[in-house]
Amino acid sequence: MKLAMEALVSSATAERRELTHMTPEYQAISQLCRQVRSVAEVSALLRIPLGVVRVLIADMAAEGLVRVHQPELNSGRPNRVLLERVLSGLRRL
Repeated sequence: MKLAMEALVSSATAERRELTHMTPEYQAISQLCRQVRSVAEVSALLRIPLGVVRVLIADMAAEGLVRVHQPELNSGRPNRVLLERVLSGLRRL
């Protein structure tokens, strides 16, 4: 799965005890994504390179640990509202 940096990620793990069997990176992403975050936000907040975060999130999505909400593309262009939300989130960092 090719993840856009503006794709939104939310945690699919409801309970803390589910985190004990995960790697530290999976745990950090799962905790952080209890609030919906973009892939770019996860990368910035955890200080993990974007490419690495994309792979980790894609693996977690395949295991059902996170939900990924890819942006809808109109004529090959990303949704302006979504990009503005991502930019706003990045400015808050």
